[in-house]
Amino acid sequence: MASREPSRTLGARLASGPIVVAPGAYDALSARLVEAAGFPAVYATGAGAAYSLLGSPDIGLLSFAEMRDQVARLAAAVSIPVIADGDTGHGNALNVQRTVREFERAGAAAIQLEDQTFPKRCGHLSEKTVVPAAEMVGKVRAAVDARRTPETLIIARTDALAVEGLEPALERLRAYGEAGADVLFLEAPPDVATMRRACAALRRPMLANMVEGGKTPLLSARELEGIGYRMVIFPGAGARVASFALRELYSTIAREGTTAPLTDRMLLFDELNRVVGLPEARERGRKYAGTPARTEDR
Repeated sequence: MASREPSRTLGARLASGPIVVAPGAYDALSARLVEAAGFPAVYATGAGAAYSLLGSPDIGLLSFAEMRDQVARLAAAVSIPVIADGDTGHGNALNVQRTVREFERAGAAAIQLEDQTFPKRCGHLSEKTVVPAAEMVGKVRAAVDARRTPETLIIARTDALAVEGLEPALERLRAYGEAGADVLFLEAPPDVATMRRACAALRRPMLANMVEGGKTPLLSARELEGIGYRMVIFPGAGARVASFALRELYSTIAREGTTAPLTDRMLLFDELNRVVGLPEARERGRKYAGTPARTEDR
């Protein structure tokens, strides 16, 4: 079972520290880069996993097992807390309990659940539908009962703003908080006034979701903290930047027949090997082989 230290760190930071900024990671390498940049947590994005594992949009095609394994890979690659996208919990309340147990076992320090119907879709797409509020309350209670320790945070998201309006969405979040959710998440508020109203109306920590090109205005972490948010995720930014760079790379190879024009915009062989821990891996290998480390590997 994974160490509980990341969960303790995340809970303490959420309670008393500055706003928790958690960029999204779509694979273990991007998670390592999030940690290397000094962030206190990383968000295991479901959309990014769909993009990278399936080459598909975020429309509910990723299975429970695929996402659980993705969370495990990220948690094994970093020592900072991993916030896991649990989508709808992959079914009813009993499925939610299995999702929480398995994601927690995989190393998640926090698990996000949402009240969309299945198959879900990205929260910034149109034509979403939501389950009855009472059903989601039951799912939140099931999640709280299933976790092994209260240090594992349950994040409850509602997509009802686009479906039912602001006041019903806030009533849902109040009920999810009363059911035991540690963090509340109003998806896709269209303006700062709505964001301020939501943070003022609810008494639990609030999460903001920054989606480039989405429905919510892009604000800085400092601005979001001033509004009242305690956590912010940038779930798809890494995948978007990587896709932009890869498109340019492959276009350059097709046009020029070489990667030379872009070598000043990439991590070269030795740099990337340092990021993924090759010197440390060699040191461990020599420890068990009984051979001394070479100076250039240190």
